[in-house]
Amino acid sequence: MYGRDILSKVDHTLLKPDATWDAIKVLCDEAVAYKAASVCIPPNYVKRVADEYPDLVICTVVGFPLGYQTTEVKLAETRQALAEGATEIDMVIDVTDVKNGDYRKVTEEIRALKKACGTHVLKVIVEACYLTEAEKIAMCKAVTEAGADYIKTSTGFGTGGTTIKDVALFKEHIGAKVKIKAAGGIRMVEDMVAYLELGCSRIGASAAVGLLKNRLDDMV
Repeated sequence: MYGRDILSKVDHTLLKPDATWDAIKVLCDEAVAYKAASVCIPPNYVKRVADEYPDLVICTVVGFPLGYQTTEVKLAETRQALAEGATEIDMVIDVTDVKNGDYRKVTEEIRALKKACGTHVLKVIVEACYLTEAEKIAMCKAVTEAGADYIKTSTGFGTGGTTIKDVALFKEHIGAKVKIKAAGGIRMVEDMVAYLELGCSRIGASAAVGLLKNRLDDMV
């Protein structure tokens, strides 16, 4: 696997609470230069990035990072983000619903956001660090039944990030049409390769470009 192949699967990410416009511009310039899959940015920057980088795939977050906004609020966030130029939405589930055993509510919320997204990509962040194995399996079922495009492991703001064990579990239990995005704490090239080889279609990372920009044509 070449360095450029990895970057083509990376959502080049900057979601820090103190992210400045200058930092966002650097992120976007890097994504264009090194052909990342997308930039994943805070919603307040979506319109500005869409205006200045019309050919860039823009991903943004909804219900981020804790997920306990109401469905109506998440729908409003989603519709505004799409109207302003985002084409991929990474939503956070309400973990409290999972802990209360209300899997149906989680499923219906995902379904509602997917309906709002239409043909645009919806990735569902299940924040796996807070879930039991049974709950993770239930979320695989919820994401599949609701018709989302991806299940995503983590926000990167929880108590833990993505793990090989979680990705393997998701791969076993998601439906055939659901893809996997690994995110949260991925800071080594070897880990990126491992996740992609395991079956992830996307990697959410802030460090990938820095690690690989001088290794585009190297086998890694």
